[in-house]
Amino acid sequence: MDTDRHPLELEPRIAAALRRAKLKSVRDVFGLSGLELQTLTGLSCPDVQELLAAAAAACRRRPPVPALLLHRGECPGLETGLRLAVGCPVLDELLRGGLLLGGVTELSGESGAGKTQLALQLCLSVQYPPQHGGLNAGAVYVCTEDTFPIKRLQQLIGDQPRLRSDVAPSLIGSLQFSDHVYVEHAADLASLQVCLSRRVPLLLARGLVRLLVVDSVAALFRAEFQADDWLERNKQMLNFSSTLHHLSQEFTVPVLCINQVTDVFNSSDDRLGPLSSAVSPALGLAWANQVTVRLMMHRLPQTVTRGDQSSALRRLEVVFAPHLARDGCNVAVWREGVRGVTDSGA
Repeated sequence: MDTDRHPLELEPRIAAALRRAKLKSVRDVFGLSGLELQTLTGLSCPDVQELLAAAAAACRRRPPVPALLLHRGECPGLETGLRLAVGCPVLDELLRGGLLLGGVTELSGESGAGKTQLALQLCLSVQYPPQHGGLNAGAVYVCTEDTFPIKRLQQLIGDQPRLRSDVAPSLIGSLQFSDHVYVEHAADLASLQVCLSRRVPLLLARGLVRLLVVDSVAALFRAEFQADDWLERNKQMLNFSSTLHHLSQEFTVPVLCINQVTDVFNSSDDRLGPLSSAVSPALGLAWANQVTVRLMMHRLPQTVTRGDQSSALRRLEVVFAPHLARDGCNVAVWREGVRGVTDSGA
């Protein structure tokens, strides 16, 4: 391994196996699933787990960086602490300022959990200047299953003064929010690849956008592959994640992937999602290894009210992230957007 940048404490035989497999950095390790690491290195399952644990420990010894380290060995925005804020103090505190500018953040949850609501909110937040948690640019929103919720976006835009009471109304009024959310539709993997390799880089290169949202990542992979096509599916998934990470690092932008969930059938699946949840993010370990940060939203049985509004209570949890504690907070979806719910109310 590249011990200058990513020192690892490994047994000599594991280190030798890595050299034979030409795995030279922590990035190479985190970019592969456990099964792929076993195949490439010839190591046993316990040896691979020891390798992953050593790689994770090396990340913890350094300043907070994405789990999937980049080819440059650094995370854009790390030194300055720059993040893309959500626009709610409670949520931004949970995320230590917001989304990282390098790597892929996954937001998973069942239907109606509030995933798209949060993604739309980020599409507006990114347009604010950095002193207000934004990046002074727009967002590109790639839809792979449902039509883009334009009416809900317009409602969020109209209620920005209520959500962002920390921002001067004159500044909010000067931002043409709807003009800077670029919507793309991808009905299959081929059109998704064209979108990510041609149109999205053009928007990024011109500085028009600084946020990429894919909603949802599971839809196309579930639709195009049968159960016995898992090898080809994983290959396509790795190509897809490689494209996302390249875009994120090349243009210093956060990437947010919305993911669906699947039922948990055995306890070994619990590590992919919150231990208390009966569902786990879709696409399994192969996809989980490509994600820098995994967040999960789920609905709670309670309802909260505020004035003439009511909302099902939700829970946003950090499942894993190299720079965040495994924690969570309650949230509600109001007309103006997603906000944290404290003991004293929203």
